[in-house]
Amino acid sequence: MTFTGNETVKILSMVISAISLIASFVLSADYIAWIAIILCAIPIFKECIEGLITEFDIKADLLVSIAIIASIIIGEVFAAGEIATIMAVGGFLEEYTVSKTRGKIEKLVNMTPLSATRITNNTEEKISVTDVETGDILKVLPGESIPTDGIIIKGETSINQSALTGESIPVDKMENDEVYSGTINLYGSFTMKATKVSEDSSLQKLIRLVESSSPENSKIVRQADKWATLIVVIAFTASVLTFLFTFDIIRSVTILVVFCPCALVLATPTAIMASISNLTKQGILVKDGESIEELAHIDELVFDKTGTLTYGSPEIVDVISNNSEEMLYLLASVESKSEHPLAKAVVKYYDNNDLAEVNDFKMHIGKGVSASINDSYIIAGNRKFLESENIALKYDEEPQNSEIEIYLSKDGEVLGKVLLADTLRESSKQTIRKLKALRVRTTLLTGDNEKTARSVAEKVKVRNVKANCLPEDKTDYIKREQILGNKVAMIGDGINDAPSLRKANVGIVMGSIGSDISVEAANITLINDNIDDIPHLIGISRKTVHTIKIGIAFALALNITAMGMAIFGLLGPIAGALVHNIGSVIVILYSITLINYQFD
Repeated sequence: MTFTGNETVKILSMVISAISLIASFVLSADYIAWIAIILCAIPIFKECIEGLITEFDIKADLLVSIAIIASIIIGEVFAAGEIATIMAVGGFLEEYTVSKTRGKIEKLVNMTPLSATRITNNTEEKISVTDVETGDILKVLPGESIPTDGIIIKGETSINQSALTGESIPVDKMENDEVYSGTINLYGSFTMKATKVSEDSSLQKLIRLVESSSPENSKIVRQADKWATLIVVIAFTASVLTFLFTFDIIRSVTILVVFCPCALVLATPTAIMASISNLTKQGILVKDGESIEELAHIDELVFDKTGTLTYGSPEIVDVISNNSEEMLYLLASVESKSEHPLAKAVVKYYDNNDLAEVNDFKMHIGKGVSASINDSYIIAGNRKFLESENIALKYDEEPQNSEIEIYLSKDGEVLGKVLLADTLRESSKQTIRKLKALRVRTTLLTGDNEKTARSVAEKVKVRNVKANCLPEDKTDYIKREQILGNKVAMIGDGINDAPSLRKANVGIVMGSIGSDISVEAANITLINDNIDDIPHLIGISRKTVHTIKIGIAFALALNITAMGMAIFGLLGPIAGALVHNIGSVIVILYSITLINYQFD
């Protein structure tokens, strides 16, 4: 367990304060307890004053400050030091939960490029990525991380965008194509024009999304704040009335001590941040606390197909050839020299180490590959490549939607072709089954044709399916369901799903966080593209709301009971401080059990 410098200072302050309180109690020397007051109470006073001046924030800090000052006035210095110390411990537990969560998320996005090669008057210079300006001409070599968002103005390449978009297949890029910060240039060098400065790039958008992961937006948090404000007023009024009727300042101070709404206020943010920490360990990035609350109450989960229920990576699904043995032998041999995922899919399908010797291998970006095998000229690639080589196509049937075809020609004659298609995730069927057990309806909305959509839906047991959907069709479906009173979550994987993600009560993205639109649209991101994490996501959301309700109910019951005892003189300031703050710690400890919660 590691701590930041600021956290270390706070820990030392709390340890010293605790030691001073022990010494004060053992030696019966109240003046030693002033150490705890100075170290722990002053920060509380500071936050209270800042809140009153800047936001007129009448909440827990005000009542805690009044309780500490009142204890000092009546000579209960030990009680004042105890209140301050235990409040500091409770506050630290909350802050530490938040900081650990953010630290884990930041590790997931620690991909910011540090430098760039800028070209000025045909001269190359290495500069910091923070010095890149819009319109700068940059050079990117194979293996380098792209420094900022931009457009290719010269060259061709393939780029690994998986870190941002979740695409497992490198994307072929040519002139006028967009490229994104943090993605990796694999093969060719190219020149690009920066369209955004570093701080506005896609990667920085993701980092700002991390920084926005806070519980401030949750409806439950806002409601708890309202209760806390009301409790401050009630406690102060009860304290004054008790003094007017009993003239016992001790009872009045004890009421202020025991009825601080600290446990009530701590119940929600600690539970939400603990659940966010839990989800982060699973590779799930949550934008705000309200998303967790909304997800706990969803009625329907809408799926896009590609990249969600399917892997988004192709496998050979059909071989078309009069001599498939020779065709696959030559195709696997030439593709074995390529690092492209389509090539790897071919070699994996052939599954034979007995390959031909390949000479003069050459990659043609966006088209295919060529080589010489046993003095024969071999081409493997798409239609465009063969047509550019004036090779007559055979097996000219159009592939079905989402299928990819690779032709193979030998000395200008087509020997056949293979069809590759996206494959169903192994966990898709089990995920749908678990969602049904959670009483969440599932719907498949896809742009694929009716036949493909029905086939996938049948395999994973999704009954409600709509094919040939344009982005507006998906949005309209979600809108209709919401009009009927249903809460809908949407799971997508790309920019085309952004309108639906925004319209849904909760938008979930399968790693597709590489553009401004998708970052703004999504509430939750599955960094590792694990669809089988979705039941856990819903399960912990429901558990979080349940935990918050229990925490709030416990805090209210404890405060009301303790206040009653204080009014009748059954509880003094020191015992009251201990009871109240132990209650706060119990609420925090109960909430942070969510960090290790596993949905069964």
